[in-house]
Amino acid sequence: AMSGNLFSLLASGFPADRNRPAFRQPGAADVSYGDLETLAARTAAALRAARVQPGDRVALQVEKSIEAVVIYLATLRIGAVFLPLNAAYTPSEVQYFLDDAKPAIFIQDAQGFVAGARDLAPDPRIEPRTPGDLAAIIYTSGTTGRSKGAMLTHGALAANALALHEAWGFSPDDVLLHALPIFHVHGLFVALHCAFLSGCPMVWLNRFDETAVLEGLSRSTVMMGVPTFYSRLLANPGLTRETVSHMRLFISGSAPLLESAFDAFETRTGHRILERYGMSEAVIITTNPLDGERIAGSVGFALPGVDVRIGGGEATGVIEIRGPSVFTGYWRMPERTREEFTADGYFITGDVGRMDPDGRLWISGRAKDLIISGGYNVYPKEIELILDEQPGVRESAVIGVPHPDFGEGVVAVVEGQGEETELIARLRGQLAGYKTPKRIVFVDALPRNAMGKIQKALLRQAYGDLFA
Repeated sequence: AMSGNLFSLLASGFPADRNRPAFRQPGAADVSYGDLETLAARTAAALRAARVQPGDRVALQVEKSIEAVVIYLATLRIGAVFLPLNAAYTPSEVQYFLDDAKPAIFIQDAQGFVAGARDLAPDPRIEPRTPGDLAAIIYTSGTTGRSKGAMLTHGALAANALALHEAWGFSPDDVLLHALPIFHVHGLFVALHCAFLSGCPMVWLNRFDETAVLEGLSRSTVMMGVPTFYSRLLANPGLTRETVSHMRLFISGSAPLLESAFDAFETRTGHRILERYGMSEAVIITTNPLDGERIAGSVGFALPGVDVRIGGGEATGVIEIRGPSVFTGYWRMPERTREEFTADGYFITGDVGRMDPDGRLWISGRAKDLIISGGYNVYPKEIELILDEQPGVRESAVIGVPHPDFGEGVVAVVEGQGEETELIARLRGQLAGYKTPKRIVFVDALPRNAMGKIQKALLRQAYGDLFA
């Protein structure tokens, strides 16, 4: 019964034997697909009892839990719009989202809400939805100005889920290791939807902990992670070929995977990590192939039905995309939405990249991270790739800060140890003068958001007066 409701599509993948586990947690009982479905139907009854109507927003700010997933599924069932919020947001930050999205209900205790629904009769109804109806609003981490709520429809999420399930070869025999947060598209849509469409179990970890992950890998076939997961696993001697002998696939996204990590992981485990590219506004856009060459530093090819092009007709430029999973716009920001789409309907991602003749995409950074020094365009990624190979450098972030002569001066902030003048001299041999950092600052740790992305806006702020 395809009602157009995303829940119907996901449930069509649930195993015929509903006693099959959906979630396996260390030190706790399995939760079966039958339990999950019944709990979602009871929780749907609780949301309806709270007078939540189709199209209303259901806001959720909680730590990761199975109950949070239950509330997500219940929200889909009743045709409401799911609005997940990072548990780390402060009350004043949350107030902005509540004022902007005006949810009918704001849940801060998922366990309590679901427990309260356990004595209600399961509500069998699945609200009919059209593919164009909203399923979720995902606020993008507004590094510049106010956060924007990306509106994702039932049709967009369904298209992406089906494409990924196919592209990554998911089957009922898989077991997905899930250690990602679920307030973000990676852990919420990419991971959960692939598992649900396969009716396969998930090893469910409330957070990333190397010991638990290494133990989970011995019982899993697929892991989705952010680059930080992989660098932390590589730092653990417990990561061996034996530990991952059951695994068929490691996937990485949400931030760029260092080529050194890609190579080190293959040497250690025999597995080539599959890197893919996505964003809140389109879920997943491109992926390296399951069968075929996975190249370090490339995010692969557009998913079927997705058009990817480089704007401005240059070899390197801003990536523009069009396709069935692209969002319909920013919540209550029609002008902003218009600015971010081209006249012929492509979304302007704000990511800079280039495309090989065969359609393989390479990303060189964010447009807003582009440095213009002395009138020359400087792409931080090119400098970071060279810096990251230097001894003593764990990872680097290259930024532009105000400079009296050049407009912007190139500055490298380096996680690791070293000597500034010596490192600058070494880079001069490999980079044009205008690209070579004028200053290098060494730090213990680069600032990152919850998905492991380096927060360059914070670095630009911190080092803004270096040349003053």
